[in-house]
Amino acid sequence: MKRVIFNQKGGVGKTSITCNLAAISAWKGFKTLVIDLDIQGNSSEYLIGAQFRDLEDNAADFFKQKLSLFGKSKEAADCIYETEFENLYLMPSHPELAVIERELETRHKIYKLRDALNKLQAEYEHIYIDTPPALNFYSRSALIAADALLIPFDCDSFSQGALMGLMETVEEIREDHNENLKLEGIVVNQFQAQATLPTQLIESMKQNGLPIFEQYLSSSVKMKESRSRQSPMIHFAPAHKLTQQLLCLHDSLGGTNSASAALTA
Repeated sequence: MKRVIFNQKGGVGKTSITCNLAAISAWKGFKTLVIDLDIQGNSSEYLIGAQFRDLEDNAADFFKQKLSLFGKSKEAADCIYETEFENLYLMPSHPELAVIERELETRHKIYKLRDALNKLQAEYEHIYIDTPPALNFYSRSALIAADALLIPFDCDSFSQGALMGLMETVEEIREDHNENLKLEGIVVNQFQAQATLPTQLIESMKQNGLPIFEQYLSSSVKMKESRSRQSPMIHFAPAHKLTQQLLCLHDSLGGTNSASAALTA
């Protein structure tokens, strides 16, 4: 299963959701890969620390080799590292992704990630792709390569507007590039039950027929602590309420246990 986590709005929790769902998948015994296509490298730093910038083989190196007319292209497998967590692997980001993006776009390399991940599927049971908070070459590559899409939503009225635009983008990707891309659902993140606005926004989305996971993710300082310690919640605070919510969310995803029963609309 190749799963992309994407929203064109920043600050909605893409990195936290990507890394924690992947860590749970690995903890459950699935060989799991995280691919970090966000130039900021937050997923890479979360899982292996700031030294990810010094790694010679990375996501930028993988794409850069696809621009070379001479020599053998570097395979995606050459750019993957073990993390300290059993069964969890990472293709790290790198700042050079920003430098090569325009050339990748003009030379129509949009399908290279899809082709690479099709080869990796035999080795990794679950692949999670973290994306930039913008519709650019890397996020479109991920949407084209993925089987399933998760959309984080942070209970903000501006986020709701961005979400409606994103739905149009997903439909365009389906029509033009990846008819099999499935919207698994919208993940409500940083939820505060005592606040009125989040509940109103969620109800409005349900009335519009949007698929929302029943399991919401609460706002918690523990997530920030987890990221600063470079230890996903399942390892950092396994008994915490947010960890239990993440476990529930993971179990509702396709390819893990069951999916359809966990959605509301």
